[in-house]
Amino acid sequence: MTDAHKELHIGAGENRRDNGSVLLDAAKTATRLLPRQINDEIALAKLELEHKKSKVSGVAIFAALALVFTVLLVIALVVAAIAGLATVVPLWLSALIICAALLVVVGISGLIGYKKFKSLLPLLPQQAWRGIRHDIGIIKEGRDFDPTSLDRVELTKEQKKAAAAEADAAAAKAKAERAAKEAEHGPKANENELLARTAARREHLLGLREDLVSEADVKKQATYLMDSAKTRARETINQAASGAVGQAVETAKERWKPLTVLAVSATVCGLLLRKLLKK
Repeated sequence: MTDAHKELHIGAGENRRDNGSVLLDAAKTATRLLPRQINDEIALAKLELEHKKSKVSGVAIFAALALVFTVLLVIALVVAAIAGLATVVPLWLSALIICAALLVVVGISGLIGYKKFKSLLPLLPQQAWRGIRHDIGIIKEGRDFDPTSLDRVELTKEQKKAAAAEADAAAAKAKAERAAKEAEHGPKANENELLARTAARREHLLGLREDLVSEADVKKQATYLMDSAKTRARETINQAASGAVGQAVETAKERWKPLTVLAVSATVCGLLLRKLLKK
């Protein structure tokens, strides 16, 4: 039995409980199922992306072919320009003139691009980035924060190598931890299993939503609360009535005992006096 079917049986058992706990149980089950559903959806998206890689590679191949033929077209145009100029000057001279013209165009374009790119450096807005880092430092450390720590420090080659080695070690450690976590969860599910599992869990979530909606109905909840209140009130009245009757009986017993004794004593005294008077 898969996890999805187990979850469905568990949900069915939970839905058979009394109406007072269905709402809470449904909310708990939905809270437990939603992260699993999201993880499976992400895994399914990754598998679909892997399937699309082959199609993307085909598109890249045709794009590369188009680029190659475009380069060949430019070369053919250059050859045509050289051949046309060769009708006026010698062939070697026409080729040299075309190459010089291309070199001038490349040099001018590269120089303009370099100047524009240099004017953009640094690419990040330094003042805004420094201000954000300053604010974060104040939030973390308060007045103990040192703003001079925001200034960039030029590292030596040894320090750069050490930092790179530390970063590589941290990346290797993170990779090992991810591999260990994946090993704990067992083998990855294939696409068919993910589709079946997400479909079953989706049906379960739909049932839970219907339960939540039905149990969250104001009229139903009000009726349930009124019935509960009436039952409690009836029980309280019955308990109070039974207690009052018992207390009344006890009170009567306590009060009528002396009166009974008094009545019996008075009767005996009366009989004795009557006998004495007859004598």
